[in-house]
Amino acid sequence: MSMGNEIGAQGLSSAPNAYAGARTRAQSMRAVRAAIVGNVLEWFDFATYAFLATSISKSMFPAGDDFVAMLGTFGAYGLGFASRPLGAIVFGWLGDRKGRKWTLSFVMPLMALGTLLMALIPSYASIGILAPILLVLARLLQGFSVGGELGNAIAFLVEWAPKGKRGLYGSFQQCSTIGGSLLGSGAAALMSTWISPQGMVDWGWRVPFIAGALIIGPIGWYIRRKSEESPLFEAAHDAAVEPDTRSPLPMALQACGLVMVWTVSLYVILNYLPSFVQKYVGLSASASLWWNTGGLLLMTLAIPFWGALSDKVGRKPLLLLGCLAFIVLPYPLFAWMLATKSALLVAVIQLGSGILIGIFSGVAPAALSEIFPTKMRTTWMSIGYGIANAIFGGFAPFIAIWLIKATGSPLSPAFYVIVAAVMSTITVLTLKETAHKPLL
Repeated sequence: MSMGNEIGAQGLSSAPNAYAGARTRAQSMRAVRAAIVGNVLEWFDFATYAFLATSISKSMFPAGDDFVAMLGTFGAYGLGFASRPLGAIVFGWLGDRKGRKWTLSFVMPLMALGTLLMALIPSYASIGILAPILLVLARLLQGFSVGGELGNAIAFLVEWAPKGKRGLYGSFQQCSTIGGSLLGSGAAALMSTWISPQGMVDWGWRVPFIAGALIIGPIGWYIRRKSEESPLFEAAHDAAVEPDTRSPLPMALQACGLVMVWTVSLYVILNYLPSFVQKYVGLSASASLWWNTGGLLLMTLAIPFWGALSDKVGRKPLLLLGCLAFIVLPYPLFAWMLATKSALLVAVIQLGSGILIGIFSGVAPAALSEIFPTKMRTTWMSIGYGIANAIFGGFAPFIAIWLIKATGSPLSPAFYVIVAAVMSTITVLTLKETAHKPLL
């Protein structure tokens, strides 16, 4: 009996084991390494933009109104997320049909192209309105690429996970995502420490993008091409199993609701906060970026801990713990920070937030994967995640700045985080506990 017929006879639940048995440990580690390394390089380029927003705004927009320049810069930042759902649809569909490995290899050069374009755009002083237009185009291309990255990378890792370790393996995707952001934050902090503020505006902000573009394409593509396809994907497409007739829309809405507090807390507290504390607390650019880098480092270390813990105690208890924290804490912490203007308090908030946001980054990848069956996993997980990021996350800094302007209160971003946490709490309560059940 052929492998495909044997798997069809056994059923899909046993098929992954049959395929995994033919794989060596070295092949498994190559697959995990491909997802992690490529993801680090992708997110280094995508996240660095937020950390250099102040310098980019002065280079790409007309001088004279810092508020308008920052709003335009973070508007372009948000548009990078707006193109993610399109990337999620295109590359999620490809991931469910041509494979996770093939799709992950394909998105790498796209990110490199968008990053290189961003690095080479002349300033507003040189080409006028074309500068912000080209900036938006570069961000759209980056977002399109990242939209295809996340769903395929999560599915690839979770489907390779040994029994009882889906939470841990899924957390590696977010470790690498935050690891890329950490490298971006560290690069921005180093540049702002070594180069004068005017030098950063003139040319310094471009250096990390050039470095990322020269690395991301060839290295990431090569590593991913050498990996192996997910055994669960191969089993699902080779086995004679009945098609899943459930509507994917309710599942995608659950994914979207689950992601809300995760993405809003991340992009308000760890991406926008460095710019916020420079303006309202009086921290220097280098100090705010270094503390932000520390928060990202602690988050990276916390993510696998939370992921592994969810394999033991379940996904829902930890997700509810994280939601509760972001309902209770944002308002008093923002109020205290604005009242004291204490650099030490900012440091504590950024470091502590890294640990708390790590709950979502550690647990949610596996929880999201477990919502969907294998044959539609990358398509609909990518769509649900991409929509939540585009609406609530990518535009979070833009919304925070707009709320402050509209209300006249620097406290208003805290309420945005709280509302997102309430919505995600409602969603988590609708989820079934899936930590100890096989993937479909």
